[in-house]
Amino acid sequence: MMVRFENKEIPTLETEKYLLRSLTLEDAPKLFVFMSDAETMKFITPHPVQTLEEMEEKIKNHLANFQKEKEIPWVIIDKNSSEVIGMFCLHKLHMWHRKAELGAILHPGYQRMGFMSEVLKRILPFGFNELALNRIVGDIFAENLGSKRLMEKFWFHKDGILRQKDFDRSRYHDTIVYSLLKVEYDQRSIDLY
Repeated sequence: MMVRFENKEIPTLETEKYLLRSLTLEDAPKLFVFMSDAETMKFITPHPVQTLEEMEEKIKNHLANFQKEKEIPWVIIDKNSSEVIGMFCLHKLHMWHRKAELGAILHPGYQRMGFMSEVLKRILPFGFNELALNRIVGDIFAENLGSKRLMEKFWFHKDGILRQKDFDRSRYHDTIVYSLLKVEYDQRSIDLY
């Protein structure tokens, strides 16, 4: 079944340990705790949010992009603690071309614990089967070794390196573009479960 945007509601997705639910303005204080931290955001942006008001504006932009069918933003809830531990987006969403890009930000206390492996096991079937996407992309800093390993674990193809694509106030960074196509996912999805 393909998800439709007519009802303009962000679907809730669930894994064994985590819940992905619609991003809301009420999430701003919890997200601000780690999205304002330069170290946490180093592979995302050189400009982390500075104020709670700025965090709220970011959330409003994410929700406006959802209304325009350009992204699907979730917060990630740890089911054991009921705490907001991160944010996940399918962004650069384009329903005509059937493509989207992955985006995730995690509280530092939840990094390198297998979180993204569990979430991707739910996001990939959602993207390919429910949204009917043909291509899902991971565009990552070359130094982000954890994300590189994750892309390779889930059979993403290394499309190439974009040299000195991003600037962080002090130096330029290469980014690596990975992609997974629906036909590739269908051939390998049995390995997920």
